[in-house]
Order: sequence, then C-alpha cells, then structure tokens
Amino acid sequence: MPRHLKSAEDFITIGENIHTTRVVLRNGRRVRTLEDGTEGVPFKDEHGNDLFLSIPDSFKEQQPYRLNQVKHFMIAVWKGVNGDTDEQAVGTAYIHREVRRQTKAGASFLDLNVDEVSPYLDIQKRSMEWLVQTVEAVSTLPSSIDSSNTEIIESGLAAYKRVAGRPMINSVALERVDVIDLVKENNAHVIVTAAGESGMPDDAQDRLDNISQMMKHIERAGIPTGDVYVDCLAFPIAIASTYGNDYLDAVAGVREKFGPDIHITGGVSNVSFGLPKRRLINDTFVHLAIERGLDSGIIDPMPTSIQNVLDLDTESEPVRLAIDMLRGNDDYCVNYIKAFRDGRLD
Repeated sequence: MPRHLKSAEDFITIGENIHTTRVVLRNGRRVRTLEDGTEGVPFKDEHGNDLFLSIPDSFKEQQPYRLNQVKHFMIAVWKGVNGDTDEQAVGTAYIHREVRRQTKAGASFLDLNVDEVSPYLDIQKRSMEWLVQTVEAVSTLPSSIDSSNTEIIESGLAAYKRVAGRPMINSVALERVDVIDLVKENNAHVIVTAAGESGMPDDAQDRLDNISQMMKHIERAGIPTGDVYVDCLAFPIAIASTYGNDYLDAVAGVREKFGPDIHITGGVSNVSFGLPKRRLINDTFVHLAIERGLDSGIIDPMPTSIQNVLDLDTESEPVRLAIDMLRGNDDYCVNYIKAFRDGRLD
C-alpha cells in the first residue's frame, strides 16, 4: 500500500456523474421506447416505483440526439427547472437516484455541473441553483460546485446550505485566480488545475510550474494545504503516447514538492477516451497514479472500485498491455488495440 493511503477508504472519490455532459446511447441498454413511441430512460425511485425520464421533443432536434446520444442528466435538470409538476417530480427523482447510487458506491463529494444545459448565463445559474438544492435535499455528501464560469459557481454556493458539510469548488486555475476569493469566503475545499493562463500544459513540467504558481496564490490567501485538491489534467492516451507519463510524472512531482497533506486528484478516466475496454485502462491508470502519489479522483464510483484497483493483477496480460500503453511504450496504442481484436483483453 502506498504510504499516502492506509486503505482504500482513504482514497477520496469526487463523484463525477451529475453533470449535463453525460450521455447514454439511444441504442444502448438504458434507453427504451414505450408502446406509444415515447423514448427515454426507465428507472426506479427510492421506493422501487417504476419511473420514466422521457426525452423532450426539443432535445430530439439537437445534435447529440442525431449522433445517437441522450444527455440524460441535462434532461433531468431541464425537466426540474422548466417542466410541469409531473416532469419536475421525475427530474427530481432521477437526480435523487444518482445521489443514492454514488453515495452507496463510496463517493466523498458529488460534483455538480450544468454548463451545457444552455448557452444563456441566466438559465445556467437558475439550473445550478435548482440542482444544488435538489441534491442537498437528500444527500449526506457535500457538493462540489463545478463550472467554467465564476458566476455559476457563485450561484451554486449561494444555494448550498451546508447541510452535509463544507462545499468544494471545482475549480481554480491561473486563468481565473479570482475564484480563490470564493474559496476563502465560503471556507471551501478547492480543486486547483494545472492549466496555464492561456491554455493546457504541454508536459509534466508545465503542469508542475502552473501548480506551483497557483499554490503561491493559495498560500497567500491562507487556505490550508489539506483543503487543496490538485488536478494534474489527464489527457487521452490515444492522442499522444506521452500523455500517460505527463500526468503520472506531474502527480509524483506535486507529491514530492508539496508533501503529504495536499490532495492529488483528476478526471483520470479522460485517459481512456476513444479506446476499447475503458474500465481496464482506467483501473490500471489509477493504480499507476496511486503508486506515484494520487489520493483522490474525479471518477464514477460505480465501475471504479478502489479496492479492486489496489488489488489489480499487474502480471496479467491485459493489465501489462495497458501499463505498456500508458507508460508510452505503445505508439498509437497499436499493440493494445490488436490485443483487443484478438480477444486477449477479456
């Protein structure tokens, strides 16, 4: 066990699912069409009653639907904010279901994001307020208020009553240092990203340099190191074979420079975008990152069991192939993809 984790329970999971970008496939197992032609996502409420999150006609006119995607959380938020009484009840129940699922799966925070619900700021703010209040009504976990817009974060924080504890703010970066004021004012935990003032980092050193600059602002604001979660920014390994090591080396650098109190996190599942057997890649990547100093993740806690990650058989062929790819020894993921086609990743 890495020294910064005493057990799987010490890993801090920031549940990522309550997010308006999330999709299910129209031809996948979760979407159904009723006898009357109504299309949507069936689910059960806390009492086991069957409910149905129908797809509004307006969503069927949008590009994601034409691309075979259903943005189910966006639909739930839209119904909660704009629907009639029955639609509001269904949208609320759908959000409550996800809160229960992530809580049961071991999440520590629930990340809430509505940025894609509308291009209009007033609708985004109203949606964030509704979502925060809806989650907090049933959650025993604190909320992580997630947005690329400071005003949306402010709206979420204003709606949050701290019933389940101090909030988290996702995120602060060099391009918007002013969000640190909200962290201080709200006594919040904070995710600090490795983004630069004008774009994404090129390599591990860029990440460490950007984080080091951000930590100077954090320290000047008097924010305790233990409240800081550094996101070293994982990018898809399918795009560049260096991206795995860029993240892993940055994790190791942050842990070495800032010590045991700081938390290191990230949307680690980004690394597997575009590749088959994503759970295998994600679990392997988290395993490697924990060895380097990771103690948190912005992840879906349902498929990702940290105990299973820690117990991963690193000598098995599928894991060895994933490790080789993630460490930059499989250009264009050729060996990994060939093994998938040959059935050797099962």
